[in-house]
Amino acid sequence: MKKTGLNPLRALVLEDEWPARNYLVELLEGTGMAEVVGSIATIDEAKAVLDASVPLDVVFVDVHLMPDGEGAGLDLVRELAKRPDSPQYVLATAFKEHALEAFELGVADYLLKPFTEERVMACLEKLHARRPVRDSSPGPAPLRIVARRGRGLVFLDPSEVWAFEAADRLTSVHTAHGTFDVDLSLSAIEASLGRSFARVHRNWLVNASHIKRLDRDGSETTVFVGVALAPGENVGVSSGLTVPVARERAQGVREMLLSNAMGVRRT
Repeated sequence: MKKTGLNPLRALVLEDEWPARNYLVELLEGTGMAEVVGSIATIDEAKAVLDASVPLDVVFVDVHLMPDGEGAGLDLVRELAKRPDSPQYVLATAFKEHALEAFELGVADYLLKPFTEERVMACLEKLHARRPVRDSSPGPAPLRIVARRGRGLVFLDPSEVWAFEAADRLTSVHTAHGTFDVDLSLSAIEASLGRSFARVHRNWLVNASHIKRLDRDGSETTVFVGVALAPGENVGVSSGLTVPVARERAQGVREMLLSNAMGVRRT
């Protein structure tokens, strides 16, 4: 059951197994109580995110991480919890034997696999109860997107993103800087980024502010997103890409684009 009215917790998921990682992300996002700003597979990636000062409320950490070995998640929490302004930590594992040590480290909760919706929601309720009361000073920095580039990480502002594409169980983010991999589903990204991104196709989520053209060719509709009006107009620069619009979404996309525009009669 999805809860509303709460300021979602900003969460990072560290889990080396893709199915478990993706499932936990879906459960967290499905509650309405958390937004997943990144889902990653290694300790080095986790440290890179935290070193980049990405604002976080909680990090979900698998106890056993390959290739780092047994108990690597515990070692990571032991190290990171000493940092000032450290987020809360939740350990996730298929084994019970580390529970005592986990709580001695001060983790907020301990999730046993297989995860369930009810247990994840109870965990988030506990985290919300423990969340520090914020004063009236400026809030956290705007959401940043964590993407992969080879063995490194790239940090992107949402305004830099042209579109997200899902294909073959992978999600890509398209920008003027290039195309990178993101370990989040389109549904999770859409829930986190809100109305500024439009779901124009089951496999495409587009930054509406970067849409430069809407084209129709018979029954086919496309939008062009980027920094130009067509591919190749800016020599030496990635100028954009053409994105398909699902037939059942075409009218809604057109109305969205015309809703805050002038110069065209709406017929």
